[in-house]
Amino acid sequence: MSSAFPQALVPFGWDDDLETAFAPHYAAGLIPARVAGVDRVRCDVITEDGPLRADSTPVLSHEDPSLSPCTGDWAALRPGAQPALAALLPRRTAIVRSSAARTSHGQVLAANVDTVAIAVSLETEVDLGRIERMLALAWESGARPVVVLTKSDHSPDPAADAARVAEAAPGAEIIAVSAATGDGVDVAAAVLTGTVVLIGPSGAGKSTLGNALLGGDVLATGAVRAGDGKGRHTTVRRELLPLPGGGVLIDTPGLRGVGLFDAAEGIQQAFAEIEELAQGCRFGDCAHDTEPGCAVQAAIEDGTLPPRRLASYRKLVRENEWIASRSDARLAAERLSKWKTIHKAQRQRYKLQGKGRGEGAP
Repeated sequence: MSSAFPQALVPFGWDDDLETAFAPHYAAGLIPARVAGVDRVRCDVITEDGPLRADSTPVLSHEDPSLSPCTGDWAALRPGAQPALAALLPRRTAIVRSSAARTSHGQVLAANVDTVAIAVSLETEVDLGRIERMLALAWESGARPVVVLTKSDHSPDPAADAARVAEAAPGAEIIAVSAATGDGVDVAAAVLTGTVVLIGPSGAGKSTLGNALLGGDVLATGAVRAGDGKGRHTTVRRELLPLPGGGVLIDTPGLRGVGLFDAAEGIQQAFAEIEELAQGCRFGDCAHDTEPGCAVQAAIEDGTLPPRRLASYRKLVRENEWIASRSDARLAAERLSKWKTIHKAQRQRYKLQGKGRGEGAP
């Protein structure tokens, strides 16, 4: 272990494993930093000596935006009059969705996350399909998902709401919170540990919940429209903030749409009961439709599996397969372009060699 172990970064998640991984960077004269926010070619970072504004362009030369610095990343920083990121440490976890630009690349929402808090407002009708989508995203990241039912003071029966959501969220913890009354805030503070990221649509109460966890009005909040229950994007970028009881919080802008990206394992986890039932189907390639001996259809018939769950599962599987096919096509095109470049260079070299032999001939 380095004698310069950065104790000031421990509350932000620094540990022995990161210290070991950073050894080559120490040898190069670099220092550890955690990315707290990214703004085009500049970013805010936390170092042992405090916050700094750093240039991120040295590690932004990737065609794939998912490899660029993101809030939550651990980085090797070159200190000096103009601090700059020299490299990113491998990510332990990453929340990745399909790019908003609809390209075949993924977009990283947050990196090195321990807990994903999926904010769901009880002020409006709960959308179970959206929760399932968010859970697939969270499970795929490698972090622990927690569904936080916000604005519980607006519900006549938060316990019943929690039970209904639990049926659509196998394996995930469900908690109900009201920042207005304080109910459940202590439970949320105990459950949401490590590096916590808040995700959900605008108006779900993410920033209000974040302020309750942070112990003050740190994050901007806005009113929700009465007509459709939607809110304004009061959070304009992802930012990392220390929590009073230890750990850090990453608030994110409201997500209008969440496209999955290479999330097959996340879907399997989000629909664990369907995956388990499928093991009992007569045919290994059962589509859970009209095949004889389908355990999934049998569960629907006897009422143990809601038809809505199977429909949602199929929708997400189709979407994920489509995204995967686009990614495969992009990779194939990149390989073809690479070989064309190599062959062109070879032809140029052979042509020059031929001219050289001609010039030297009697």
